[in-house]
Amino acid sequence: MNRYYRVRDRGAAVWAREEGDRLRLLEGNPFQSPRERGETIEKAGAHLVCPLHPSKIVAIGRNYKDHAAERGKPVPKEPLVFLKPPSSLIGPGQPIRHPGWVGRVDHEAELGLVIGREVSRPPTPQEAAAAIFGAVCVNDVTAREIQDKDVQFTRGKGFDTFCPVGPCVATGLDLGALQVEARVNGSIRQRGNTRDLIFDPAYLVWYVARVMTLLPGDIISTGTPAGVGPLQPGDVVEVEVEGVGVLRNPVQSQEGPQ
Repeated sequence: MNRYYRVRDRGAAVWAREEGDRLRLLEGNPFQSPRERGETIEKAGAHLVCPLHPSKIVAIGRNYKDHAAERGKPVPKEPLVFLKPPSSLIGPGQPIRHPGWVGRVDHEAELGLVIGREVSRPPTPQEAAAAIFGAVCVNDVTAREIQDKDVQFTRGKGFDTFCPVGPCVATGLDLGALQVEARVNGSIRQRGNTRDLIFDPAYLVWYVARVMTLLPGDIISTGTPAGVGPLQPGDVVEVEVEGVGVLRNPVQSQEGPQ
């Protein structure tokens, strides 16, 4: 298993591979056989940035039965697909900005699949699975009242800062058996396992790639388990995916239209 981070080094964001308590700096990105630069930095003092700049973030709704039940919604017969804009991305430690005028804003802890090579219309889920490079933590932050009012999800899930991703891209994991957890101010809010996904990772890549070409660095966020709940300015929210790590973000208030 490898974990790849993007770190700020002398003013530039570069990739690095975890080696114990240090990070080995790389030239290029992990999707294209990067070269080692021959220097390392301490992981504890590294300035981590968002590990990915995807062309698109594809998200899957109601992919756990318990979450569908808590929302009072039916279990989808096929994946419920929506998009979050790349402009919603933030990295570890960056603040989620809470627009007070939108009402309730929820956390949603999710496993994110990272695409490692271009894939379009794969014939089988097994062949689609070969395009998965690794995994990230995703927080699918949601303006819940807007989502319910609009019915479709774009506005409620598309605000700037509403897609924290990180802290790294982890490879070599069994994506079908990972614990997914959300904590707010240290208290557990969500705890689930990807073995309970209605549609598994390989099927999701196959299903989405039948519609749109997926490119290296694209993310498919696989859905959230039960326990979604509100965030308030001053909170600190953590999303942890087993084997990936902890994505931690503070919540700040943001002025907005009334």
